[in-house]
Amino acid sequence: MLSTPRPNVLLITADDMNYDAPGATGSPVPGVTPHIDRLASEGVRFVHAHVTIAVCQPSRQCLMTGRYPHNNGALGFDPISEDVPTLQEHLAAAGYLNGILGKTEHLAPIHRFCWDTAVHREELLEGRAPARYYEETKAFIEQARASGRPFFLMANSHDPHRPFAGSDDELRKFETHFPVSHTYAPEEVPIPGFLPDLPDVRREIAQYYTSVRRCDDTVGAVVRALEESGLADNTLVMFLSDNGMAFPFAKTNCYLTSTRTPWIIRWPGKTRPGTVDKAHFISGIDYAPTILDALGLSAIEGLDGRSFLPLLQGETQAKRQSVFTVFNTTAAKRSYPMRCIQDRRFGYIFNAWPDGKTAFINESQSGLTMAAMGRAAKNDPDIAGRVDLFLYRTPEELYDFEADPSAVHNLIDTPAYGEKAQAMRHAMLEAMIASGDPLSGLFRQRLAEAS
Repeated sequence: MLSTPRPNVLLITADDMNYDAPGATGSPVPGVTPHIDRLASEGVRFVHAHVTIAVCQPSRQCLMTGRYPHNNGALGFDPISEDVPTLQEHLAAAGYLNGILGKTEHLAPIHRFCWDTAVHREELLEGRAPARYYEETKAFIEQARASGRPFFLMANSHDPHRPFAGSDDELRKFETHFPVSHTYAPEEVPIPGFLPDLPDVRREIAQYYTSVRRCDDTVGAVVRALEESGLADNTLVMFLSDNGMAFPFAKTNCYLTSTRTPWIIRWPGKTRPGTVDKAHFISGIDYAPTILDALGLSAIEGLDGRSFLPLLQGETQAKRQSVFTVFNTTAAKRSYPMRCIQDRRFGYIFNAWPDGKTAFINESQSGLTMAAMGRAAKNDPDIAGRVDLFLYRTPEELYDFEADPSAVHNLIDTPAYGEKAQAMRHAMLEAMIASGDPLSGLFRQRLAEAS
């Protein structure tokens, strides 16, 4: 018998929220995320936090297996391999009550995740109803209290995923516009540096920020239910997004704005309020080992990730100066293999698929933005160049993310950066080999041909 109850775990995720959307992480839209900002003020925020792969289901399955997609059997929207252990299996064996709200189909096969309670998006007004998240969180915590068991709850907002709040797409898909607490106008929002400032782009970015606000309302509702339960002081809360915003050059890619995520941890009595870690890189594959470590449970053998619990306790950790991220296939099963290695300043991307003919197709091309870019490209050579790059890419990309976070200026052929490019290539190969990446042989061959 433990002298004190085991900690509870609450994981709150946003769906397609860019790393810089919350106020705490630098949003230029005032007051858009008061609840997320409050969490950040009460815990630790990691500046260099990344998901492992920038698309919904694979990203979440990396979180819950601690393995790269090529090691958990789910390169894209696939079930994990039957022989790959999950975090939820280990928690269930330790007596935890497991619950999930929303995004239930994105952890597959569902029986491998041992949910005692699973509330699907249809029961949550398509995952866009903060009040329903409050009710279901409260009910689940009461279930855990009545059973005398510690709990793990994964509360997944379906905002700010497309279709965005107030959009014609939302009306077409759901036959209604779901309620929002604040609607942003096009003139109130900034345009990310990787997109052109066009009227329809601005309109869609405003819809996106309206969805961000509703996601924040959901975060607030879930946290309120926890705090009203009286169990907040013994609950480890984490918030993050599964990938970047669903616009060109973000989600389903390997850019900074694809994988960087607003990762916040509040653990009363363990984390120092208002802490910002600017020194260490953490990744989606580190989530499962960190949770097991924090709960004092045995580690799972064979994981790619490792616990960053020492960082929550104010310590330092070696070998956290870079991150290796991947992309494989879209939800439509189209294959576009990409890899990225990045440190605090530079990011190097290897695209294995470009042949000058194959076009990149993903969900970010639906809606207003890509169509507006296509129209503008007919008369604007700069926009035409961006559209062409997005569609057909190039085998190698190198960016100074410190000076150019929007990844607009590819430095791969700039002589002054030749030495850095070569160093990043070697770092990429090392990361690929270390992870058992099946693309390592092809990458090694490309390097030999280029030398």
